[in-house]
Amino acid sequence: MAGRAAPAAGALLCALLWAAAAAAGGGPGDNPAPGAFGHVYRGAVNISAERVYAFAYRSEPGQVDAVRVYVNSSSENLQYPVLFVVRQQKGVLSWQVPLIFRGLYQRTYNYQEVSRTLCPTEPTPETRPSDQIIFVDVASMAPFNIAYELLVTRLENFQLETNKAFNFTASPSQPQYFLYKFPQDVDSVIINVVSDAAYPCSVVSVQDIVCPVYDLDHNVEFNGVYQSMTKQAAITVQRKDFPGEQFFVVFVIKPEDYACGGSVPSSIHGNVNRTWNLQRTKNLQVTIVPSIKKSVYVQAMFFSFLGFLSFYLGSVIVAFVHYIRVQRKASAGRLSPEHGSGMMTSSHPISASTPEGSSYGAIDESSSSGGRQLSSPERRPPAGSDTDSSVEEESDFDTMPEIESDKNIIRTKVFLYLSDLSRKDRRIVSKKYKIYFWNIITIAVFYALPVIQLVITYQTMSASRSAGGVRAHNVSSEDCYQVVNVTGNQDICYYNFLCAHPLGVLSAFNNILSNVGHMMLGFLFLLIVLRRDILHRRAMEMKDIYTLDYGIPKHFGLFYAMAIALMMEGVLSACYHVCPNYSNFQFDTSFMYMIAGLCMLKLYQTRHPDINASAYSAYASFAVVISLAVLGVVFGKNDVWFWVIFSMIHVLASLALSTQIYYMGRFKIDGPDSDVGMFRRAVMVLYTDCIQQCSRPMYMDRMVLLIVGNLVNWSFAIFGLVYRPRDFASYILGIFICNLLLYLAFYIIMKLRSSEKLLPIPMFCIVATAVVWAAALYFFFQTLSSWEETPAESREKNRPCILLGFFDDHDVWHFLSAAALFFSFLVLLTLDDDLDTVRRDKIPVF
Repeated sequence: MAGRAAPAAGALLCALLWAAAAAAGGGPGDNPAPGAFGHVYRGAVNISAERVYAFAYRSEPGQVDAVRVYVNSSSENLQYPVLFVVRQQKGVLSWQVPLIFRGLYQRTYNYQEVSRTLCPTEPTPETRPSDQIIFVDVASMAPFNIAYELLVTRLENFQLETNKAFNFTASPSQPQYFLYKFPQDVDSVIINVVSDAAYPCSVVSVQDIVCPVYDLDHNVEFNGVYQSMTKQAAITVQRKDFPGEQFFVVFVIKPEDYACGGSVPSSIHGNVNRTWNLQRTKNLQVTIVPSIKKSVYVQAMFFSFLGFLSFYLGSVIVAFVHYIRVQRKASAGRLSPEHGSGMMTSSHPISASTPEGSSYGAIDESSSSGGRQLSSPERRPPAGSDTDSSVEEESDFDTMPEIESDKNIIRTKVFLYLSDLSRKDRRIVSKKYKIYFWNIITIAVFYALPVIQLVITYQTMSASRSAGGVRAHNVSSEDCYQVVNVTGNQDICYYNFLCAHPLGVLSAFNNILSNVGHMMLGFLFLLIVLRRDILHRRAMEMKDIYTLDYGIPKHFGLFYAMAIALMMEGVLSACYHVCPNYSNFQFDTSFMYMIAGLCMLKLYQTRHPDINASAYSAYASFAVVISLAVLGVVFGKNDVWFWVIFSMIHVLASLALSTQIYYMGRFKIDGPDSDVGMFRRAVMVLYTDCIQQCSRPMYMDRMVLLIVGNLVNWSFAIFGLVYRPRDFASYILGIFICNLLLYLAFYIIMKLRSSEKLLPIPMFCIVATAVVWAAALYFFFQTLSSWEETPAESREKNRPCILLGFFDDHDVWHFLSAAALFFSFLVLLTLDDDLDTVRRDKIPVF
């Protein structure tokens, strides 16, 4: 800060004011002494003697002049501080030395050196220079002399320039602020602030050109927007928010570091009442760069929509090619009973007189054959009557009353085939799985609407609701503003501020736009499933549905539910990214649990259509998981008791589910002696299955899967109990995904072991799924922010955009994860297309 001597005109003006004060009969303390910029004035004051200094300078036309006042006092007496009052043309600024800051638990920090930048004079429209004068009053109520020092300088580098870095130093008692004016061709800028040292904690604030400027720890939050900072901060500022097209950038150093995640210095523990002159200076560098132009927004939106519309085009091409192949085969009379998309022709009619005992299962006994009994003619509905009429509800009639007498025998065979577990009426089972679709729509409405309402009310808040009207001068009563703009606190939301592009009331439009892939691909998968369903229904109209014993039973309810879940994941992820933080992270994960759960259920349903879980029990289980996730968010930080209980629930649930899978749902812990019978039954099962036949389990393949699965889940339980991860929602999601991947790998391995084939389309989908998931996870682990840490620490992870200058790593994760989920769904949809020409009594169950 270089000082300049007052010009002759300013000195003459000061002398005239001094003479006028003396002629009016004022006391010696009332006579202002003419001061010179850059000169250090030393003196002493007491209750009967005060000093007044006058500093005059000339302001050039169109120039903004800023003056900085430095004061120092050797006195440590808090009872009699030295008072400094600076009088300007349009305002008064005052402070005391020692300057007192208050920290946590009423700690006080006292500084004897203080420097403040005075509110600068506004540029005058006049074409000639104007004279300005500043009075500095120094006083004290002390009965004895207190020495002080005074230095007044003019700031040479007060106005920041675009794309030019500026370095400076600040401390709690010596804050800094600078002026920035928007260039003519710039509508938005990003203020980048960096520091080599994380601490001391600091605050960066953007304030309108209004005096006084709030540049102390206790008032910096009164105006404008602000961020706490350790090593890095970034604030996007738009021209439309400042009618004067200029603003102040204020830098304040906090007296303590707890706001940034630091701790109170060990040297002051126990000294609550007084701490003097802590060395809390911080070197900062500020650079203001133009933000992206509107054309980049348009390019980003076109890229997002056209990129995913290409999936629609690819699906149309695949469907057209498949249609041509089917027509050629149909014309040649070579089309198999059911192929690919569920389409059937009459080229290979299936006789209704198929023998009942034809080779159902590896054990070829007619007494326990489990061959599917065909319905009698009088009970068989006409072909094509696959209706959804309420008279066909499962509660109204049982299509196979004899199934209750022999299903225990059938399901306990060593080798099971699909015909053993697809004995129920197809219409009833299909209606059972359609409940998944209707229930998830109901859940989505009841879950998503309150979330959307919360986001809208949280994001758009009337200016009249701003606390105390402190910020009311920035807005009008008709405007609605983002809650971050109303409160000014940008620590509320955990954005990647180096790549957060606002649009309207949305602070990070790019994070919301990147979720369009989930919605578009979810809808596309819905259309693909609908096409298969329609083709399958048409095929059903051409044949007696009770004679169709080929291929995997076609039930599309779970696929519809998966499509809705994918679309809802996009909606709720967008809602979360409106203001991502610790409190609403559940928005982003709830439907991910449902997607993983529905995929596992669909995979299990493929070869267990009669014994898969009902929609009510499945969604009830998801509700329990989400409830545990909420409890984990609330209690899972440091409460050991919660992790003990959750780990026990996790292990017991794994054992219970393993038992149901191993015994095909036929294991029941009951008995005539109530509780005693339950324990007796459990002991007997353990004895017979684990001791008598320990050398080789009855169901070897299932046992291998369940042993590996339990080891994985027990490892998760132990990990959670030992490390207690704070991100409990992601921890549960990891459990679901690992179990899904484990079961999918087991399914594909068993499929290949059974000499089944992988057709080109499912093979392509498997490879695409693996590649896209690998790329997606790479970008997922490029952490750009973390609500597990303080906002200031989270901003240390912020990084610039990497795609089109608009999208960051997390946006790329959104794009790739949407594509990966879509390909994953296609794997489940097409994985068993090779079995459409195989009889169900030849398809093994695993």
